[in-house]
Amino acid sequence: MRTMSRGQVEYLKKQYPPGTRVQLDKMDANPRPIPAGTKGTISFVDDCGMVFCNFDNGRSLGICPEVDSFHKISEQTETEDLSPKMSM
Repeated sequence: MRTMSRGQVEYLKKQYPPGTRVQLDKMDANPRPIPAGTKGTISFVDDCGMVFCNFDNGRSLGICPEVDSFHKISEQTETEDLSPKMSM
């Protein structure tokens, strides 16, 4: 992993403040990866640019933005995910 610039780290800290909800898309580099699709809450971004997250499955882990893939989710998206689905 390469070192992030101070500007890159500050950008991540602004994009992912504590309490931001995210969903993991892919985590390949970890020997015990969090499953894709798992949601979590950002606890902090450290000075190296690692995004630390408390996942809804009870695990806590740092996400490496240069290696792992994840995206923000909104409260509205989560509410829609919990809504009952109707099929005809």
